Amino acid sequence: MIFRKAKSTDISKLFKLEQELFSLENYPLSKSSLKYHQAKNLLFVAEVNKTITGYILLLIKRKRAKVYSLGVSKNFRGMKIANELLEISFKELLRLEFNEVVLEVRRDNQAAISLYEKLGFVIKKILISFYLDGSDAYFMSKKL
Repeated sequence: MIFRKAKSTDISKLFKLEQELFSLENYPLSKSSLKYHQAKNLLFVAEVNKTITGYILLLIKRKRAKVYSLGVSKNFRGMKIANELLEISFKELLRLEFNEVVLEVRRDNQAAISLYEKLGFVIKKILISFYLDGSDAYFMSKKL
């Protein structure tokens, strides 16, 4: 497995993965958004045999870095890909002199919440009706 920064040539594969992972109420990214973020923010991918199996997108234009999106293909879950993408991101954020990273996560996504808590994220508040389907989210943060 290879972990690396995304390239412009990855956009179509990332968009396909995005469509696999996120329904409309979860705010999936468009091709143009992925292209923008690949150029302007941090976008890392996990790759197996030239297949993108996961990615993480971090917004870095703010005082605090933000995990905007993290996804792993259903066929590759349980391989600690999300964990590794987060760890790589933390190292890069430290190199860029960020001292905190934040994220929002659906309150019903227990697998993601458990992973984030294991890596040191703390729930700071509940965001009521954050998603288009009316689901709440947790706002979580981690000191780097």
